[in-house]
Amino acid sequence: MRPAWARLESGQAAEVWAQSAERFAAQAAGPHFAAMCREYVLGPGRSLLRSALGEVGTGVVTDTKERRQIQVDVAVVERGSGGDRPAVTLLGEAKWGTVMGRNHLERLARARDLLAGRGMDTTGCGLACFSAAGFSEALRAEADRSGVLLVGLDELYGRAMPPTPLPG
Repeated sequence: MRPAWARLESGQAAEVWAQSAERFAAQAAGPHFAAMCREYVLGPGRSLLRSALGEVGTGVVTDTKERRQIQVDVAVVERGSGGDRPAVTLLGEAKWGTVMGRNHLERLARARDLLAGRGMDTTGCGLACFSAAGFSEALRAEADRSGVLLVGLDELYGRAMPPTPLPG
């Protein structure tokens, strides 16, 4: 806020906020929301997983064919041991100010396919969309068909029943 301090002191807070709101959402609210989603998976959302809780974190999956990177906001990975391959049990995307749609789900599915192609076990990998702004009807319909987890603010704050656990 330092560059806008003089404008704030002169009573231009509404204008300063209008120019800063998008940057605040992207650089402060969005990352904080993603961290909350990871904490949810570590706590009350743990029951949604098909297997024991692995390591929870974030990651980037490089798609060389499409020449892009896929940001994964919530990832649960179990290290391989005794000859078992490392397993990805959950991939999730978190959006603070965006209604999530099928495009978000398609990106997660692509990340899962890329990880499988790199030798990771993704046979039990669930996909999850976390949104503070809600979900499109198309995404809700797809979630009903395929078991994708949709987690909103009500679930994160314990005001609603958690989503149905992943089939498995």
